[in-house]
Amino acid sequence: MVEPRLRHFDVIVGLFVAVLLITQTTAQKIVAFGPLNLSAGVLLFPISYIFGDILTEVYGYARSRRVIWIGFTCAVLMAAAYWVAVALPPAKGWTNQEAFARVLGFVPRIVAASVLAYWAGEFANSYILAKLKIATGGRYLWTRTIGSTLVGEAIDTIVVMIVGFAGALPSRLLISVGWSIYLVKVAYEILATPLTYVVVNFLKRAEGLDVFDRATNFNPFRFTRSER
Repeated sequence: MVEPRLRHFDVIVGLFVAVLLITQTTAQKIVAFGPLNLSAGVLLFPISYIFGDILTEVYGYARSRRVIWIGFTCAVLMAAAYWVAVALPPAKGWTNQEAFARVLGFVPRIVAASVLAYWAGEFANSYILAKLKIATGGRYLWTRTIGSTLVGEAIDTIVVMIVGFAGALPSRLLISVGWSIYLVKVAYEILATPLTYVVVNFLKRAEGLDVFDRATNFNPFRFTRSER
């Protein structure tokens, strides 16, 4: 099957991957939002789910699947590059090694948690949105963007907290932090719903595309350009 010419797909993919990588780098800083202490990564990470919604809603699960794998590969490559850069001996006279390592030196357990959570959460988000689109006949976009995010962000948060922090933090604190992060992410998605409508409607008109995944193979490990 010949792929249609897509005018904006590469832009969406580029922004999606950029948001993912920026989030991975900024996530180490803890910031205060009123009574909440959150990772700085929460400022941008929910946007990756909004892009995931847009990709699946307009371009379909099969293309979204490829983009999720692209993001996964880029995140692993970035972590590996940072690890090598920190491990390399600093040049004589360069005194910023400690600061460089503090900012870019990832803890392997946190990296594994972050990458695994992204993979599981994004695929759950994309799968549920595609199924809800069929169930609603393409109506009520807000039900599937919010509904898919509720599940995808829940899986993402649970995986991060268990894989990344279980045993390192008291259980009560672990649940409190995870719950706060989850609520912020979901609120982000709800508030962004009007903008999501605008972008989705624009892309559907511009691309002449509105994919329904009625015959799509939803296996996340199926690497193919075809939607079937």
